[in-house]
Amino acid sequence: MTSKDLSIFNSLRPFSIGFDDMFDQFENMLGNGSLTMQSNYPPYNIRKTGKDKYSIEVALAGFSKKDVEVEFEDNLLTVRTKQVDKSENREDGEIIHKGISQRQFARSFTIADDIKVGGAELKDGLLTIACERIVPEYKKKKLIEIK
Repeated sequence: MTSKDLSIFNSLRPFSIGFDDMFDQFENMLGNGSLTMQSNYPPYNIRKTGKDKYSIEVALAGFSKKDVEVEFEDNLLTVRTKQVDKSENREDGEIIHKGISQRQFARSFTIADDIKVGGAELKDGLLTIACERIVPEYKKKKLIEIK
């Protein structure tokens, strides 16, 4: 028997229909029953900003728009650095003490099928990515007529 056979998600499969992809995504994230270790850098918040609206806030002090890219593919939203400039001498002076990290990173978020990524804005060292749940007509509440 494999760890997949013993998974809590497999015990839920007989009670659900059409959630196989979701269970498989959880299996991939959890691996052998424990979350894979991911760096805490950069720090982030996930905020609910409305009934069906969310924003992901990533703290990127010291980075500019040209240093970062946001990619969304196959339900995976990834924020990563492009090439980080390692030079310590800049137009506005030489850095004597470097306390603001500018290291390479990639932070990924799994996004549900019904979430649309609206855009991203980098302002005052905070990258904000807007997301919205789009509820299709067939998922909205409706009254069934009794004949």
